[in-house]
Amino acid sequence: MRELLRLTADYAAQFLGSLDERPIRSGASVDELRAALGGPLPEGGTEDIHVVADLIAGAEPGIVAMPSGRYFGFVVGGALPAALAADWLTSTWDQNAGLVALSPSAAVVEEIALDWLRELLRLPDGVSAGFVTGCQMAHVTALAAARHHVLAAVGWDLARDGFQGAPRLRILVGEERHVTVDRALRFLGVGSAQIESVPADGQGRLRAELLADALAGSPAPTIVCAQVGNVNTGSFDPLTEIANAVAGTGAWLHVDGAFGLWAAASPRFRHLVAGVERADSWATDGHKWLNVPYDSGIAFCAHPESHRAAMSVRASYLEQIDPDAARDQLDWNPEFSRRARGFPIYAAIRALGRDGVSAMVDRCCDHAARFAELLGAADGVEILNDVVLNQVLVRFGNDDAVTQDVVRRVQEEGTAWLSGTAWQGRAAMRISVSNWQTSTEDVERSVTAILAAAKGA
Repeated sequence: MRELLRLTADYAAQFLGSLDERPIRSGASVDELRAALGGPLPEGGTEDIHVVADLIAGAEPGIVAMPSGRYFGFVVGGALPAALAADWLTSTWDQNAGLVALSPSAAVVEEIALDWLRELLRLPDGVSAGFVTGCQMAHVTALAAARHHVLAAVGWDLARDGFQGAPRLRILVGEERHVTVDRALRFLGVGSAQIESVPADGQGRLRAELLADALAGSPAPTIVCAQVGNVNTGSFDPLTEIANAVAGTGAWLHVDGAFGLWAAASPRFRHLVAGVERADSWATDGHKWLNVPYDSGIAFCAHPESHRAAMSVRASYLEQIDPDAARDQLDWNPEFSRRARGFPIYAAIRALGRDGVSAMVDRCCDHAARFAELLGAADGVEILNDVVLNQVLVRFGNDDAVTQDVVRRVQEEGTAWLSGTAWQGRAAMRISVSNWQTSTEDVERSVTAILAAAKGA
């Protein structure tokens, strides 16, 4: 066992130490990886150390240097050293984090980490929370609580009577919402015909004045979904105006804060989430801006009774557990047996502290602004968005094909990796700065590579 773990730790250190030099892109095709890793089902076993060594050799060419400070694709963070080490401990301890009785330490660490998260994100006292796999399942969890709550308000017992035959829900969302919101609603039995899009402005922000008109149009049980941190522009829906529109209507206000909710941890950017505390539920990721390993998401709810009613389960063999002893995690998330996700989050917050989390957010936003400054000064390059957070949209030659070619060239060259997108009908390069170790040098190296690719396009 020691030899096996030593091999693994040595390789991990070597891999992380190579990030400054190695290409960010994958170096192997899918077919090459299938050939290296595949084959018939083994008839007999192989020694553990050879299994791990062969896995490293076969998978290494297809590993993307995602933890690098020059990975700007999608909105992907890295892994803080303390969080990575705590994640190794999580696997080593192999705790089932479904019940206090299964692992008291996992339960207590989650309680502490969630209290710290509430304070960092400036959410109201008394909100309930659950650790899930990511913002997708955080939406499912929070919106399940919302569904239960708004139906109970009109006299429908969802737990007893189910969703079939229930009063028809009405969902109001901004037209530039993230696709995970629609997917979460689909998982919960809400069809696209029940979803009404409220127009957005040129930066993707929901137009609150139109939301007020839409809310006045129907007495149906209603859920409103707002967004802080548009996945393309980084823009923030006007939460104070949205909360004002929702107030007194009986509607539930849910906030998609996958990465943008972390602006609350920074005194410089906190104004962007003004009014967020007035929502009924919130969803965010730990594996984005807190920079803990995958998978890590958190659902928060201002109505613990509805949250618990939507998630909790009981069985005869669980009834001996004292419900007042500590918090059973299965009451607050859709999983029963699951990984102890609280350990890496606890370690990350302990390692950074409040000031360190704030500095990490500020640093990433400064790097995004620097990208926009350097690229926007070049001939034939246009910055399409107001860079308010960590997202930058770039267009080249005012041409879709040229822009897409530049993205492809940068990805293939390997100095940096970033993604393409479409924004308001035009192709764009999307740069997302979310990694704790991105440096000014990383930004400048990447800009040089991007402009060289643009010159050759």
